[in-house]
Amino acid sequence: MNDIHIYVGDLLIISVFPPALNFLVLSVKHIQIQTKKDKMASQEQILREVNILGPLNEQTRKVISKEATVFLALLHRTFNKTRKELLQRRETRQAELDAGKLPDFLPETKHIRDSDAWKGAPPAPGLADRRIEITGPTDRKMVVNALNSDVWTYMADFEDSSAPTWDNMINGQLNLYDAIRKQVDFKQGEKDYKLRTDRKLPTLIARARGWHLEEKHFTVDGEPISGSLFDFGLYFFNNAQELVKRGAGPYFYLPKMESHLEARLWNDVFNLAQDYIGMPRGTIRGTVLIETIMAAFEMDEIIYELRDHSSGLNCGRWDYIFSTIKRFRQNPNFVLPDRSAVTMTSPFMDAYVKLLIKTCHRRGVHAMGGMAAQIPIKTDKEANDKAMAGVRADKLREVKAGHDGTWVAHPALASIAAEVFNEHMPTPNQLHVRRLDVNIKQYDLLNMNVPGQITEDGIRKNLNIGLGYMEGWLRGVGCVPINFLMEDAATAEVSRSQLWQWCKHQAKTAEGQTINKEYALKLLHEQAEELGSKAPKGHKYQLAEKYFATQVTGEQYDEFLTSLLYDEITTVGSPAPASKL
Repeated sequence: MNDIHIYVGDLLIISVFPPALNFLVLSVKHIQIQTKKDKMASQEQILREVNILGPLNEQTRKVISKEATVFLALLHRTFNKTRKELLQRRETRQAELDAGKLPDFLPETKHIRDSDAWKGAPPAPGLADRRIEITGPTDRKMVVNALNSDVWTYMADFEDSSAPTWDNMINGQLNLYDAIRKQVDFKQGEKDYKLRTDRKLPTLIARARGWHLEEKHFTVDGEPISGSLFDFGLYFFNNAQELVKRGAGPYFYLPKMESHLEARLWNDVFNLAQDYIGMPRGTIRGTVLIETIMAAFEMDEIIYELRDHSSGLNCGRWDYIFSTIKRFRQNPNFVLPDRSAVTMTSPFMDAYVKLLIKTCHRRGVHAMGGMAAQIPIKTDKEANDKAMAGVRADKLREVKAGHDGTWVAHPALASIAAEVFNEHMPTPNQLHVRRLDVNIKQYDLLNMNVPGQITEDGIRKNLNIGLGYMEGWLRGVGCVPINFLMEDAATAEVSRSQLWQWCKHQAKTAEGQTINKEYALKLLHEQAEELGSKAPKGHKYQLAEKYFATQVTGEQYDEFLTSLLYDEITTVGSPAPASKL
């Protein structure tokens, strides 16, 4: 059957297989139909003003083919305007918060929350049992090690544990492309990295970048494409059919969402993508990370918007703390103590977890627990035993609360987490645990009465984590081991946001020191000097200090560190027309 080419005016926007036509909800002046013989000319027209500004080689051209770039151009031209409007909406809501208005459950969507007539999609193949998920970046070594781990799923991360250099992003796509086809084996030095063949591999879930991030190495009509659409588009276009053929599907984690309208945008993207390749709607699944305080008030609505594609929600604990500080940073009633004092049993965190589990299970979808970021301490058995006991206690809290699974950052933690979940969750999940005892109100989600103090030691730890992470990120490393914890962007964000908040409100330390600009910059410089003196030649601590200094004085505050630093790691070259691929 011939392809159908659809135009709006003189602009060809899509070339599709006929069953895919039902996605179009467009006001068009006229539609022209061409036959397959004109396909090449049509692609050329679509790819006008589409440019690639990062280097490609023979291998990476497998994932960024001409056909894939046509799809990316379609996604950008269809959805980028809405994406920008939603980001502007975030700024409007921030202004309301700064003026003293507190978030609450939305009156206009009360009918969705109150209704028992709807549920999310049933678990897709490979997603019924997700008791242990390992997460990490998409470098080839990590991909092999993660898929060889004794876990049920692997979240391959293009977001917080990856620094979005062009090489990291495009090679990550290539590594997943090869892993799905079981051709990812490689040799590094004397060591062979090979996928296990003695069992079924964990289900693969890809995490795309958040709506706020852009991919400056790929432009459409003079604008950078959304990082979300770039990551999703390449992974879906190249792998969706292959994943289904192998008994799974195109599954995603969706980060940093702030409202159900942002979930609606993802759902629209999913529908168009499936229609484009002739795949039944509902094949894609998306698990939403509830890692912003605003999204916590819209959990039902987020599942509802994605209901045909929903595979549940996840507790993104560190980003949630970061978001809470960020959104209420101007309010002196929301000042938190040292990071170490803010735990999952703190009132606002406990309420968010309970509401998430209750909401998910009422709607028939998974409620995933948070990250265990510990790294085994091989040189100190006593310290390692204490750290692993902490992991066990955290996972026990999660499974008893009703979570259906949990995250680990290191393969060595998988057996500990599995032991706890296997003992207390003999079934594939706990969707039957309804938590009818839970009744969370606005106050509960905003109750930040957390016992504890602000100490100089806590400030220095925040500085060490923030500087250490930023220094690694500036070198293209998005997942940095610091003090036997695997730190990613979320923990660095908490660190700098707390410092900003303490400076802004002139908080006092337990030692009686007022935290002001001079004091913060003094400690920052001391920590940067100390870290730099111990680092190998070529480190980036001076550059990290320069950027961090703008973020800790209670004055300038950027929405995301990653956006602030992004231009430092771009390698934008001369535009290469995508039509020449």
